[in-house]
Amino acid sequence: MTDPQLPPPPGAVPPVPPVSAQPQPSSPGAMPPPAYPAYAVAPPAPPAAPPGAYQVPVGGYAAPSGGYVVPDASPQRSSLLGVLALGLSLVAAVVIPVIGGLNAFEIGRRLPQGVSTGRDLSFLSPAREQVLWTEISFWTGTVLGIAAIVLGILAIRRKQGRGAGIAALVIAVVAVAIFFVAVLIAFGVGGATGVATTFST
Repeated sequence: MTDPQLPPPPGAVPPVPPVSAQPQPSSPGAMPPPAYPAYAVAPPAPPAAPPGAYQVPVGGYAAPSGGYVVPDASPQRSSLLGVLALGLSLVAAVVIPVIGGLNAFEIGRRLPQGVSTGRDLSFLSPAREQVLWTEISFWTGTVLGIAAIVLGILAIRRKQGRGAGIAALVIAVVAVAIFFVAVLIAFGVGGATGVATTFST
């Protein structure tokens, strides 16, 4: 038996170490495994709460859904001004033109055709009542339209029905054109009706 302390004789083959003892080749670019300590020290446990203490939930307190919203301290303003302005403008744009149109129709139907007016207004005598009501309706619509414009401006400035106030301004301005268009159309239709009645008789 060969003494392990002596060198091997010349020509002897050195012993091959077992496969498990040979170092394994690592893939190129691979990192060597980290060296872990032989033992790991656990962190110290938190001190226990005294009996009867209030326990804080894990992760802290959750905020309430929706959150708190400070209520508006300013009182809700009434929209009376805007509604009133809108009502006056609708009367000036709808009711007054209808009244004026009906009277203008009667004026056109009653006036004699082919009369030269000039400055003599006596030709209006057959329809003097209708002329008077047409004039009254015109001035009434003018007053209502101006009142609607003033109240609409106040409603917009004071924020008391701003939407209704804006609508009242627009309708009151357009009401003038609606009145004149209705009166002219009704007067023309009334005149044509009067001519047809004259020829038929």
